[in-house]
Amino acid sequence: MHKAEYTFSQKKVSCYFDADFSAIEELVNDAPIVIVTDENVFTQHETKLSAYPVIKFAAGEEFKNQRTVDDIIGQLIKLDAHKNTMLVGVGGGVVTDVTGYVAAVYMRGIKFGLVPTSILAMVDAAIGGKNGIDVGVYKNMIGTIRQPEFIFYDYSFLKTLPVKEWVNGFAEVIKHACIKDELLFKVLEKYSLHEYQADSTLIADLIEKNVAIKTGIVTNDEFENGERKLLNFGHTIGHAIENLHGIPHGHAVSIGMIAACNLSVQLNNFHADDAAKIVKLLTRYHLPVDVETDHARVFEVLKMDKKRSGDGMNFILLNAIGKAGIKYISLFDLEKHFKEIL
Repeated sequence: MHKAEYTFSQKKVSCYFDADFSAIEELVNDAPIVIVTDENVFTQHETKLSAYPVIKFAAGEEFKNQRTVDDIIGQLIKLDAHKNTMLVGVGGGVVTDVTGYVAAVYMRGIKFGLVPTSILAMVDAAIGGKNGIDVGVYKNMIGTIRQPEFIFYDYSFLKTLPVKEWVNGFAEVIKHACIKDELLFKVLEKYSLHEYQADSTLIADLIEKNVAIKTGIVTNDEFENGERKLLNFGHTIGHAIENLHGIPHGHAVSIGMIAACNLSVQLNNFHADDAAKIVKLLTRYHLPVDVETDHARVFEVLKMDKKRSGDGMNFILLNAIGKAGIKYISLFDLEKHFKEIL
């Protein structure tokens, strides 16, 4: 196990890489631990989790809502959880988002840590302090920015991760390469999903590289006033598609990235050949690049996105592979291009 520390505005967050879940008790200074997880993770890893009280909820994005939060809070009260209780979220992005949100509001804030168990959670969802829940088709409409005490990377959880969740997570890996790291993009072009699944050293290196990219961005701009917005590449349209179609987050982000690439070609002098390279890389990792959809409905959801400001919104466009920028686009112009880019 090795540790990296990252300094945010209010605290340092320790990331423990190549760790063993059994060592988690050493991090909490005798605080009582309550585990929050979903039913899928609990079923696969009951033996690991059985030493602690466990609150579990149904797996899936559709359960990332206020009803789930209320149920968890009710169970915390029954467990006599108090201000010194440490909430530990063990699971994918839904679990890490919900755990952080519950910890932020229970008793006006208790400490929490995260043990991401999916590629998506390890490289993205667990990092940066964003947490929250969906309201109907509006994704992450309610939430806070609040950092965990620690993020604990036990790669053995990946042994039970379904292939579809490996695919889902690689959308965020490719996103990081597109916005910030051309060299990482070239590395991803060299390998395949199967090679990353088969080589524990390869995937560990990739995860740590992505943690460094995202954490570097977030420590510079924790509350999303500037550079952190780049992490929304592919997410603006992606979120609308995700909740309208009920498809996995990574799939929706992949489709959203292609729409953003197409918009970058039209409005930002992004080279069409580079856009084609991104299509090829996403396809290489078995991610979808288009969808049959009702464009009018997608646009209606898009208009309620948190990034909207007045009669337009900030869009993340590419200048080149590895270099992204923020461009304000009016809703009028966006609607004009919408059917061409999606």
